[in-house]
Amino acid sequence: MSSSQVGDRPSTAAEREGRVLDRIDEFRKRRPRLLESVVTLAHGAGGKSSAALVDSVFVESFRNPELEQLGDAAVLPLPSGERLAFSTDSYVVQPLRFPGGSIGNLAVHGTVNDLAVSGARPQWLSAAFVIEEGFEISALREIVADMRDSGQAAGIEIVTGDTKVVGKGAADGMYICTAGVGVIPAGRALSPDRVQPGDHVVVSGTIGEHGMAVMLARGELAIEADIASDTAPVNSLVEALLEAAPSTRWMRDATRGGVGTVCNELAQVSGLAVILDEQSLPVQPQVLGACDMLGIDPLYVANEGKFIAIVPSAESGAAIDALRGQPGGAQAAVIGEVMAEPEGIVALRTAFGGSRIVDMLVGDPLPRIC
Repeated sequence: MSSSQVGDRPSTAAEREGRVLDRIDEFRKRRPRLLESVVTLAHGAGGKSSAALVDSVFVESFRNPELEQLGDAAVLPLPSGERLAFSTDSYVVQPLRFPGGSIGNLAVHGTVNDLAVSGARPQWLSAAFVIEEGFEISALREIVADMRDSGQAAGIEIVTGDTKVVGKGAADGMYICTAGVGVIPAGRALSPDRVQPGDHVVVSGTIGEHGMAVMLARGELAIEADIASDTAPVNSLVEALLEAAPSTRWMRDATRGGVGTVCNELAQVSGLAVILDEQSLPVQPQVLGACDMLGIDPLYVANEGKFIAIVPSAESGAAIDALRGQPGGAQAAVIGEVMAEPEGIVALRTAFGGSRIVDMLVGDPLPRIC
């Protein structure tokens, strides 16, 4: 081997690692590309395929400054100077009822939570129902009652809506679409642009319950586990956190794609690194056991009552204390930190002392979970 060939190679492990990370970074900065000619279930999973579909079809067609933020809600200024958050979502979960909740609970909680993590205080919701012919009125009443109870618990009102009925076999029982409006208090600002190296990554509680509860409720896997969905409104938790940690930078609820995908979205838009600590991740033993049996990483499993917040390190202790003092926040934890490098990367420090890259979700291991 010639000396020139030897000289062309990185001479140390650090240099080799640096070259690999540079290649990864270059690849990750590319805009998502929609390669499929038909829509697949993966396009609804909240990961790479979803991002490609949204970017290539919807953002490309509807492009405007508010939409391009791709937040959980659009933040809209009013002539009075006040700001509104406006969000919409659709719910197609199967089965319609599962341990811990129903499609009715999800339809309220999902939109309330999108508003809350955008910094808003949720006020009003609309609800539209697509109901399959033959659906039992008694079951419809139960789901609507779940929505009523969830709305009351979250302190919001359902003020308008619509109902459509389609032929038997055309709607899988029922689909629900909700839209919500909330008011953002003066001076409150949450944005990935505010995130800084040294900030802490906070999760409001244990992760992975919702996705696994729905998956096991389908009865297709012959796995029995005492797992209930975490579906719940997070607006009280958000208010408690923001009062205790007023310099909180950014928040997102970790629904489709889970904590791993949410952290990747932050890393990509901020250009910073998110370094998670495996030993700090709060995961119930039964959820972890079910994930292990199915070969699914709990970092990618959906939650419906948990959120991720980026908090200055000086305020993270107060944030955790505040969350743990609220219902649903007892298992809140600091699970990582933000660093300047490697840019745009999410990594996990493993329990064995090593580390691995946590990429955005690819495919859809848990379809139709919300």
